[in-house]
Amino acid sequence: MRYRIVPVTRFRQNCSLLWCPETMIGAVVDPGPELDKIEAAIVEEGIGVEKILVTHGHADHSGGAADLAEHLGVPIEGPHKDDGFLIDAMAKQAQRTGLVTARSFSPNRWLADGETVTFGNVSLSVIHCPGHTPGHVVFYHKPSKLAVVGDVLFRGSMGRCDGPKGDHMALVNAIRGKLWPLGDDTEFISGHGDMSTFAWERATNGMISDFVEY
Repeated sequence: MRYRIVPVTRFRQNCSLLWCPETMIGAVVDPGPELDKIEAAIVEEGIGVEKILVTHGHADHSGGAADLAEHLGVPIEGPHKDDGFLIDAMAKQAQRTGLVTARSFSPNRWLADGETVTFGNVSLSVIHCPGHTPGHVVFYHKPSKLAVVGDVLFRGSMGRCDGPKGDHMALVNAIRGKLWPLGDDTEFISGHGDMSTFAWERATNGMISDFVEY
C-alpha cells in the first residue's frame, strides 16, 4: 500500500490518500473541508478513488466528506456509530471552528471493531479506539505495518478528551490495549503533525509511554 499525506484547513489536519499500487485504486481518509488540495493530490497521484474513510466526527476530519463523496460519486465508510451525534451537529461545529463549508452526512456504512474495509487489493483492519470521541476508529494495514490513527495518538502526545463524551482512561486503554499490541515497528499517520512509530512513543511520549503510570 502507498500513501500521501495532505494537510488541510487552518488546523493542518492530515488527510491521507491510501492506494493499491497494483490497481491504482484508493481511498481518501478524513477529508477536511478544503477539497481543492485533496482533489489536486488525487489527480497528481493518478488514483481512482473507490471510497471515503472517516476516523471520527470532528469537522476538521470529516467536514468535507459529504461534498467529496458527491463530487466523486463514492460511498463514505466510518466512523463508529457512537460518533453520529457529532456528525449530526456538523453545522454547529462549523460555526464554532470557522470551517464554514463543513457539512453533515450519513455514512453508507458505520464501522465496528474487528471489521475490515477494502479498496483495490488492499484490506485494512478497523480498530475502535474511543476516548477522544466515543466512535473514533483506527485503520491498520498489517502488511505495511502502517496505522492511520486520527486524533488518538500524536508524536509526543495523545488526543484531547475534554470534548463531548470524551474519556481519558478509555483512550489510554485503547492505545495500550489495542494499538501497542500491533507491534513496536508499526508506523502511524496521526491526525495532525509528523508520523512516528509505536516504539518511539512507548519510549518517549510524556503522556502515554510505558513509564507513565495511570
